[in-house]
Order: sequence, then C-alpha cells, then structure tokens
Amino acid sequence: MSVQSAIKRLTAPDIHARKGGEPIVMLTSYHAHTASLVDRYCDAILVGDSLGMVMHGLETTVPVTLDMMILQGLAVMRGSERALVVVDLPFGSYEESPEVAFRSASRVLKETGCGAVKLEGGLLMAPTVRFLVQRGVPVVGHIGLTPQSINTLGSFKARGRDEADWPAIEADAQAISDAGACAMVIEAVAEPLAAKITAQVSVPTIGIGASAACDGQVLVLEDMLGLSPWVPKFVKRYADLGPSIARAVEAYAEDVRSRSFPAKEHTYPKKVAKT
Repeated sequence: MSVQSAIKRLTAPDIHARKGGEPIVMLTSYHAHTASLVDRYCDAILVGDSLGMVMHGLETTVPVTLDMMILQGLAVMRGSERALVVVDLPFGSYEESPEVAFRSASRVLKETGCGAVKLEGGLLMAPTVRFLVQRGVPVVGHIGLTPQSINTLGSFKARGRDEADWPAIEADAQAISDAGACAMVIEAVAEPLAAKITAQVSVPTIGIGASAACDGQVLVLEDMLGLSPWVPKFVKRYADLGPSIARAVEAYAEDVRSRSFPAKEHTYPKKVAKT
C-alpha cells in the first residue's frame, strides 16, 4: 500500500469531535500548490470567498460567484490529501431560501469533492443550516463580522466591543450550534465575548480576530505570509514574502536585460551527430 493511499482525509465529524480538545489549525488556500504546502500542518483548509480580494483585486467579497468558488475548491482538493476542505458559499447563493442554499451546496460538494461548506449568518440563517445538515451537507457557520454583509454593516470593524451588543451575537452563535453546524468561525469579535461563546456552544469555534480560547484559529494565508499590502490588526505575520518576491523579480529582470539569463546551464545544446 502506498503512503498516499494510506492517508485518511479528515471529515466534518472529525472536526466536530475536537471541541475542547487539541486546537484546530485552519488556513485559507485557493490553489493546488499552496494547498499542498499547508495540508501537512492544517486540520482544515478554507477555500474562502476572500479569494475575490486576494486573487482578483476586488474591494469586497460580494462579487464572488459560485463558479469561482467551485473552480478554486477543485484546485485545493487536487493539492491536498489530509485536511478537511471547506468551501465558502458566496453572497447570493444561499440567502434566498433553504432550497436555493441546498442547490448551491450540493453543486459545491459534487463538483469539488470537498467535505463541508461555510455560510455567514446567525439566527436568520439557522433554519438554512438545519435544512442543509438534515440533507447530508456538513456546514461550518460564520458569525460576528460577516464580510458579505459589508454593504449593510458599512465597515469591517470589530463586533461586540460594547457589552450591550453581546446578547445578539451570543444568540447567533447558539442558533448556529443548535442547527447542527459542525463548527463555526467567529470573526473580529471582542476577546471576552469570543471566549464566552466558546464555553457556551457545543460545537468547535474557530477564531479569526477573536480569542485564543477558541477551539481553533484561521487566517488568510497571504496575510500571514506578508503577501497582502494591508492586513487587519488580528493578523500575525509569520513571514514577509512580499519584499522577497519583489527582490527576486527585480534580479530576474536585471539578468534578462543584461542577457546573463539564460546562461549555458539553463539552455539545451545541439545534439552531436554520431559517427
């Protein structure tokens, strides 16, 4: 038996079972090659609709389409072996009704082979989460700052910094947990509130700009690698690859213009005729 065939991919139930246990490690990926790099270290890979901003230079995630998510989800599945792959349902693909959400989610599962979908929203979306789960679709919820709602929120500011706002966010979290989500992302929420929610709900919480008390953490890969021009306060940069890439491209351009590249070792000689 080959090593590759012996690898068992993690499932939504595996992640759900990690509640209160070893922290869940999640990063985003949108490509086969980055998926292969993070797969060995991550429990879950999120194919986030953040790809609209990271890959396509969009100002928000709102214009991202279902076809875009499926294309990149398929790439990430090709590049990974072990991690649970979670694909975002983009804006407009699930909000209308549970039935519409199921059609979108079933397309994602069928066409990518991923193990779960993610959708934003709390109390309002809980019936949709329940509808999907009852029909065999594993769902990761997303509460707190919900980027797809930027046009009504007005900004990407943190939520729950005023304690008067806590009950509504707690209710969102509880509703998603009760609806059967396998996990939930808590984004840009005041630290004590995120810790409180984690203690209250029965499903793993995955923080992004939340609390170390969450059951796991997720970051956008390009943000933590220093490839994004601007990153939120909650991002820790584990590398600064942007300047390194720029220097490498500069050196390449200089070599091309000076005709020092390609050198002899980079070219193919003519075959010598046999005598």
